[in-house]
Amino acid sequence: MCKFKRDVSVADPTPRPSPRTPRRSTFSSSTLTAATTSSSSSTSFSSATTLSSLRDSLPDRPTLYRPSEIASATSNFHPSRRLPSSSSGWRCTLRGRSAAVFLRPFRRGPRDASRLIDRLASVSRGHHVSLVRLIGATASADGGNLYVAYEYLPGASLAACLRNPKNPEFTVLSTWMSRMQIAVDLAQGLEYIHNHAAAASSPAGNPDRRSVPFVHNRIKSSAVIVTEPSFNAKICHFGTAVLSGEVPDDNAAAADPSTSETRRSKSRAMKIEGSRGYMAPEVEISQKSDVYALGVVFLELLSGEEPLQYKMVKAKDELERVSLIESAKRAMELTDEDERRRNVRRWVDGRLKDSFPVEVAERMARVSLDCVHEESEERPDSARVAGFVSKLYLESMAWEKNVRTPVDLTVSMGPR
Repeated sequence: MCKFKRDVSVADPTPRPSPRTPRRSTFSSSTLTAATTSSSSSTSFSSATTLSSLRDSLPDRPTLYRPSEIASATSNFHPSRRLPSSSSGWRCTLRGRSAAVFLRPFRRGPRDASRLIDRLASVSRGHHVSLVRLIGATASADGGNLYVAYEYLPGASLAACLRNPKNPEFTVLSTWMSRMQIAVDLAQGLEYIHNHAAAASSPAGNPDRRSVPFVHNRIKSSAVIVTEPSFNAKICHFGTAVLSGEVPDDNAAAADPSTSETRRSKSRAMKIEGSRGYMAPEVEISQKSDVYALGVVFLELLSGEEPLQYKMVKAKDELERVSLIESAKRAMELTDEDERRRNVRRWVDGRLKDSFPVEVAERMARVSLDCVHEESEERPDSARVAGFVSKLYLESMAWEKNVRTPVDLTVSMGPR
């Protein structure tokens, strides 16, 4: 949480003559007093306005709702309030705020429900422009389920933006820069989760509490919101893995060593969690598994295809599974540079109409394939990925500036 100093020093606007060179004042005492009062009051008003606007911009503290409050807001989880991109999410209004509530199994158990407010306060300290804001949570009465509430944002999921079953030939992300904007937003958001959210969640002045690296565990195209009208990307479900118990709570283990044995006994069940097409080969939850899932989302941005799909093979008269990762590897496997770039052009989403820098697209595909390396030790960390993608974003901006149609030309049709 941001902290402010109560004493704000404001410079005295009145001129102070040097004691070595005394000068005779040209103002009367009443005029000088009025000027000083007016200047001081305007400076104080400006400072107060700045602090007030800064406080208003800070996010509200999260709320520990009552289970009955969530049930009432969602009309007992009526299907009409269900979010189109989620089978376990509902749109509602909580205490005057538009919210999206998601249901998750509470794997920590009823005995640990009392610590939910502490974890909620810890997770909510992390804020980033590429993360959907967490506004509250609650556990069910029996302690078996967790309801997590986030702010509701107008827009659509990245999966829906890339693949519209009603109109497959159309996408709102029809330009290269719109996709690179989403890529850099996702890379920077995940880098914040991995490297800064843990530090933000640890209270200052508590040396006994360790900063545990955060893991998202739900990176996928359907868990990314593309906002309107700027087409920026925001990562959903930040903090859900920590609150629901999908990842170990090392801070709790440090306070109570007896919990470590329980956590080890449940580790086998925790390792199989994930989404089809986004799970790393090692099938365990870590920051490198987040990087793997991010690489899959990058490949979706480049190609517009699903991570896994089944296509009918007429010769065999059977369905064949097609992996997006394998198709990207085939496009990048040629050693001849010209042939490889022609393959990349054919592999990249045709709805971009061949209007993209092929060199940048090739390097973006290479970064994506590095993220989905089979060996977790060979994958780059999120900070390195964010640096690579940011550099490619800047190169894409330079490319767009060079190919942009000039608008300041004038044409004269008069005789010479």
